[in-house]
Amino acid sequence: MTETMRVIEITKSGGPEVLKEAERPRPEPGQGQVVIKVAYAGVNRPDALQRAGMYAPPPTASDLPGLEASGEVVSVGPGAEGVSVGDKVCALLPGGGYAEYVATPARHCLPVPEGMDMREAACLPETFFTVWSNVFMRGGLKAGERFLVHGGSSGIGTTAIQLAKAFGARVFATAGSDEKCAACMKLGAEAAINYRDTDFVDVLKSEGGAHLILDMVGGDYIPRNLSALAEDGRLVQIAFLQGPKVEVNFATLMTRRLTMTGSTLRPQSDLAKARIADDLRHSVWPLLDAGRIGPVMDSEFPLEEAHKAHARMETSDHIGKIVLKVAG
Repeated sequence: MTETMRVIEITKSGGPEVLKEAERPRPEPGQGQVVIKVAYAGVNRPDALQRAGMYAPPPTASDLPGLEASGEVVSVGPGAEGVSVGDKVCALLPGGGYAEYVATPARHCLPVPEGMDMREAACLPETFFTVWSNVFMRGGLKAGERFLVHGGSSGIGTTAIQLAKAFGARVFATAGSDEKCAACMKLGAEAAINYRDTDFVDVLKSEGGAHLILDMVGGDYIPRNLSALAEDGRLVQIAFLQGPKVEVNFATLMTRRLTMTGSTLRPQSDLAKARIADDLRHSVWPLLDAGRIGPVMDSEFPLEEAHKAHARMETSDHIGKIVLKVAG
């Protein structure tokens, strides 16, 4: 292995054009860590927020963007267990995925599912960790419940639809075009609501309300989500594309016994993320191995064109995941 590697740096806060190729020293594994030679890196909204100066990485994380990758383990640090040199893995990263090599905790690595290539595997960690921890661990979704996910054609949305359907929920989704709604239906949603011409609140109320809503929009969606919930329903917030501040009548929560919660993944402890990984290995990876669920792919860009990948994501025209090809 060379002592240096190609990376994509955020040269300053701004638009996609601030992403530039550079050269840095190859990382060494720390306590409990492995180093992965990256084949593909996933592109996610938090990467764009970090690039824009709106989502600082944790103090101990790399300043390079990239929260998920697939590749081959090339070195193992002291105390790292369950992963060996030569293993093909996909991994949740603290940062640094837009590079030829990346260090991450060994317990955040999962095997590449059977029959899946590295391109697809790079799309799994960020969305599956997020959806599993928020919809099932935090939101407590159960078979037979009505589940609504906003942004159903996004990476998070396509994952949420498939997992909720696989575990027996009735799935509803919102999306911004008929094409995107059709994609949601194909993945298992029983109803896909084009929010440009139909009010999701009316649709869910006609069904008796949602037992659980996963929202990444925020803003004026928050009070509307509360209206769309069934009695004792739960709202899980994971992002705020329209802002985090809104006026809510909390008497509604009390009288209808509603629950509002939410989380962000990146700031959680290594142990918390390892527990999510253990859950995924036991409950979800068998579904991936069997081909019952899988990532929805939108597009691929070479590492040096990360700026084009960000521009594609920020059009919101994509359906599913965008990846960077890192290895030649």
